[in-house]
Amino acid sequence: MPTGRSDAPRRMLLDCDPGHDDAIAMLLAHGSPTVDLVAVTTVAGNQTLEKVTRNALAVAELAGIDVPVAAGCDRPLVRPRIVAPDIHGDSGMDGPALPAPRRAVDRRHAVDLVVDTVMGAEPGEITLVPTGPLTNVAMAARKEPRIVPRVREVVMMGGGYHVGNRTPVAEFNVLADPEAAHVVLNEAWPVTMVGLDLTHQAVATPDARERLAALGTAASRFVGELLDFYGATYRSAQGFLYPPVHDPCAVAYVIDPAVMTTRRAPLDVELHGTLTTGMTVADLRGDEPGPDECRTQVAVTLDHARFWDLVVDALTLVGDG
Repeated sequence: MPTGRSDAPRRMLLDCDPGHDDAIAMLLAHGSPTVDLVAVTTVAGNQTLEKVTRNALAVAELAGIDVPVAAGCDRPLVRPRIVAPDIHGDSGMDGPALPAPRRAVDRRHAVDLVVDTVMGAEPGEITLVPTGPLTNVAMAARKEPRIVPRVREVVMMGGGYHVGNRTPVAEFNVLADPEAAHVVLNEAWPVTMVGLDLTHQAVATPDARERLAALGTAASRFVGELLDFYGATYRSAQGFLYPPVHDPCAVAYVIDPAVMTTRRAPLDVELHGTLTTGMTVADLRGDEPGPDECRTQVAVTLDHARFWDLVVDALTLVGDG
């Protein structure tokens, strides 16, 4: 069970593959007073491990994020690596000019940093927020099973109970390493899946863009440049009028669970289907099970205005880094 004061900031480890929306997730976590971002780990996903790690360090440099940043797994557990240059470009974060990182990457492997962070905290204190393929988190659970009952919750951006994006039924993060997703969803920790059904509601509308631009800070200008490139690729690759910012949704749920509604449902991942590999299967039949019956839940509806309030407030506090 969670320990400590209920009003204390939630301690978060962000496992990511920056990625334009991962960068916004980092800024949201850093700028929120209700979250204590304690570490960032990277995993191959939107681009290769070398590229996404460099991007994470660059975002940390721009925003003054002073936490350990550790590189993790450079490929999935079983399958060939896939990346997403059609959305994120060759660098994984094309568009803005990225600052040269001055900090060095942590010497630990990301899996070891996850284990060290969880084991070094009180039980129920650390929330894991993976916004890329789940390879690092699955490896950590297998390397040190004692972390599982100590983790407060896993809030993952990935999957979808009705829709996919990389295939008709599979979302990119889960499809990139479905075996890792299977491990994470079948461990005994609580899991909230913030999937495409929710994140496709988190679009960067003109009103939201205007609010960000009005801040006039280095952080808000950076996010605007991210969204310029990201919006163009989403229009050309997937036909979105305005781009959905997936990864910040998982962070937003940790900051303010009331920003979205959820439904408890058993979850698993299809590993063998000819047409359905990587599909996240949610059992939505019948009445919603209680927390004693089911430890997994899916995000359903987003309060769009409240979500962008959280982003604007966080970027205001980040300011010029």
